Amino acid sequence: MNGKKNNMQTAYAKLPRGFADRSPAEIVATEKMLAVIKESYELYGFEAVETPLIEFTEALGKFLPDQDRPNEGVFSFKDDDENWLSLRYDLTAPLARYVAENFDKLPKPYRSYRTGYVFRNEKPGPGRFRQFMQFDADTVGAASVAADAELCMMAADTLERLGVKRGDYVIKVNNRKVLDGVMEAIGLGGEENAGRRLKVLRAIDKLDRLGWDSVRALLGPGRIDESKDFTKGAALRGDQIDKVRLFFDLDEAWSPADPYDVLKPDTNQAGSIAALQDSKFDDELKIAKYPGRFFDNLAVADGFQAIVGNTSIGNEGIEELQDFVQIVKAAGYGSKRIIIDPSVVRGLEYYTGPVFEAEFIFEVPGEDGNPVRFGSVGGGGRYDGLVGRFRGENVPATGFSIGVSRLFAALKAVSSPIVAGAITRGPVIVLVLDKDHLARYQNFVTKLRAKNISSELYLGQAGMNAQLKYADKRGSICAVIQGSNERNHQDGPQVTIRDLVLGAELAASTKDRADYLELRANAQFTIPEDQLVESVQEVLARHV
Repeated sequence: MNGKKNNMQTAYAKLPRGFADRSPAEIVATEKMLAVIKESYELYGFEAVETPLIEFTEALGKFLPDQDRPNEGVFSFKDDDENWLSLRYDLTAPLARYVAENFDKLPKPYRSYRTGYVFRNEKPGPGRFRQFMQFDADTVGAASVAADAELCMMAADTLERLGVKRGDYVIKVNNRKVLDGVMEAIGLGGEENAGRRLKVLRAIDKLDRLGWDSVRALLGPGRIDESKDFTKGAALRGDQIDKVRLFFDLDEAWSPADPYDVLKPDTNQAGSIAALQDSKFDDELKIAKYPGRFFDNLAVADGFQAIVGNTSIGNEGIEELQDFVQIVKAAGYGSKRIIIDPSVVRGLEYYTGPVFEAEFIFEVPGEDGNPVRFGSVGGGGRYDGLVGRFRGENVPATGFSIGVSRLFAALKAVSSPIVAGAITRGPVIVLVLDKDHLARYQNFVTKLRAKNISSELYLGQAGMNAQLKYADKRGSICAVIQGSNERNHQDGPQVTIRDLVLGAELAASTKDRADYLELRANAQFTIPEDQLVESVQEVLARHV
């Protein structure tokens, strides 16, 4: 060793695509948001459970490894025993494993919520990350459609608790059995048509994004997109396409009014049966997505009958939707908050009954400056076959998942008080002006912490001005200063308290002289050392 310092750069400070760092302010705001969701879920009787980030790949079910590496979709690796392990890609598959493993010990129905990061080994893009957070609630062991209805009502209540106004969101509901009935009605039943059914359903899923003309092309021969790429279609005949179109038209499903959503947007009892009262239909209850028209959920469910015909699976789905509507209406949740929407197609691989989506229907500026709808912030549905993978028998289950990052962005867009203006305040900074009195400064910090005041001893090498700039960068409210003048004061040891918030206001002040002098007196003052804690508490109380 020659004692010379090696300054060669050995790595680049660059974040992988599809991942994001989070600032202190975002973390604080997210935690506030999660606390509200948790409180809402617990009000409905759900309890917390936590599963690990890593599962056996085969337990996830959706993606399985080939001989060399797992298929695209999950981050996977082999352990010392040559078992494939994967980072979870959602919170539902791990729950299914957990319930199956602890089936005899858990109460049934089992109601739980979970939050945490999930991982997707997919190509990242705008708003599409490889790591993101979800917040799920699930009921396992309840076959009743009341369990699905409850999740949708809870989703509506949760969004309103988060500061989303009624009329800015809607919970959209469909049923996979009705969709399967439509597929049978147009001649696509049976295993031999599984591939074509999947193409049809995937085309339907693009209706909101692409519009009917593009979806019609995907149902037929295929579609050429803006980049001139061709996507082969499902090759349906014209009469089959017309029947699919009828499923989304249903003119008879519209009615002049839906009188069941009797709770006004400013009520403090959203969702409470106690708040129900006779009420004339109010124009405030129009659904913004459908200007000038009103959606009658029961009429929509009844209207499906003409399309699904005599198919048993389709009629079973219609009955479930009718029961669903009766339940939510009885609880006071009308089409202002929950609507039957045939365009909802989710989880083609494993959803088996009701499916739902929470959508924000307000507009935000798009990348080109034109207004666009914010869109979906969560969804879910019934997955009666997922737990059964581990037990050899179907176990009824239904769940709802919130995309935390997307919800956070949406709440910022509507200036929800939960996340808007979230400010993280740094600790009280005790400056170090004389290094030979370090123990004395540390004693100040200890006294502050003993009173639950977040505080920090400056540990750098800079002078006083740089230390104050450091406190500003930390977002600190105040700093504690003691130099030789304060320490050797004729009236005994003193400390100076600097209110950094008022100091910043003072620097930008245009107040008259009297107000200026008062502001300056409060921005920095000197007190006896034994009054340190009380004085700091007073300054912090100014800025609560």
